[in-house]
Amino acid sequence: MKLRLPLAAVLLGLASPQVLAAGPAPLAAQGCLGCHGPEGAGAGAVPALAGRDAGELRALLHAFRAGERPATIMDRIARGYSEAELAAMAAHFAGQR
Repeated sequence: MKLRLPLAAVLLGLASPQVLAAGPAPLAAQGCLGCHGPEGAGAGAVPALAGRDAGELRALLHAFRAGERPATIMDRIARGYSEAELAAMAAHFAGQR
């Protein structure tokens, strides 16, 4: 199976071996792994996404996108996803343990 990544993912370094090995994660969720660690388990000061409630994750993503939650970069990143992509990412990470 050949994985096709958007040019932006390659340019931003999101096409790392960890991302490519992420398995069946939706492509949108794979973009999170560069900061949030393998399978969204957290990386240093960046919080874990894995195992969190999908509704909570969706609410956080919407708050970032609306500029209602302080952020360094998540406010800009969240604006780039559709509602369906946000829901898919939240469901994916909620299912990770």
